[in-house]
Amino acid sequence: MKDFTDRVAVVTGAASGIGLAAANRFADEGMKVVLADIESEPLAMAEAAIRARGSTAIAVRTNVMSEEAVNKLADAAFGAFGNVHIVFNNAGVAATAATLRARAWEGPLADWDWTLGVNFMGVLYGVRAFVPRMLENGEEGHIVNTASMAGLLTGANPYNVSKHGVVCLTEGIYKDFREMSAKISASVLCPGLINTSILDAERNRDEGFGAKTKVQELRPEVQQFAAGFEAALKAGYPPEYVAEAVFNAIRDDQFYVFPAQPNVLESVRVRMTDIIEQRNPTAR
Repeated sequence: MKDFTDRVAVVTGAASGIGLAAANRFADEGMKVVLADIESEPLAMAEAAIRARGSTAIAVRTNVMSEEAVNKLADAAFGAFGNVHIVFNNAGVAATAATLRARAWEGPLADWDWTLGVNFMGVLYGVRAFVPRMLENGEEGHIVNTASMAGLLTGANPYNVSKHGVVCLTEGIYKDFREMSAKISASVLCPGLINTSILDAERNRDEGFGAKTKVQELRPEVQQFAAGFEAALKAGYPPEYVAEAVFNAIRDDQFYVFPAQPNVLESVRVRMTDIIEQRNPTAR
């Protein structure tokens, strides 16, 4: 995409972090922004702040785990503006940093249901709700799906597995668009360590998906990892850095978007080399 003025962008997870930064970046380009998030008050504040700057924005409270809710989000966006040109499927959760070191046979299955439900199914619902109408309208557009460096690295935990799914899904739809000669393209966003509140995501965890993680009950080495990871996130890149990378990727039709630290990218290189050379996986 090259023309952004008066175009329409939909952003999930738009009330904070990367989503809010991206919504502001799109508004800076003169776009009309549809903000979606599960948290009502922060969502209303984000909408008011964008409107106060003279930009057009509407807010739609959305639980991306619900296909019905995502379809209603699409209805609201197309109903308000006639078409949608950018869909940023960004909403995501992590059940604290400790779960990144949990073993697959440890912890409740509810962690898997919740994390995959938001991180993967939320993206899939977004693709299914928006893409058919965007294709039918025939205008240029772009889908951005938020994965993670965790989607290129491995861990037997819900977060990594969900993000691998997003990478696979997004590569697939990119190829589909090319085969169809569609005017829509796609990018997968794989951030590294970013200073967001994702590790506090359990504040929005529905009771139906079990109790919140009790880090103090986990193995000592997992508790130690969690503390270190949380500190690393706080020292990570700001969300605005990621939003700029996302905007540039849409403008330049860049598929892989990797706003990540050099040491994280090196870990990806090692894994990819293991695969190409058919080596056993390098241990952490």
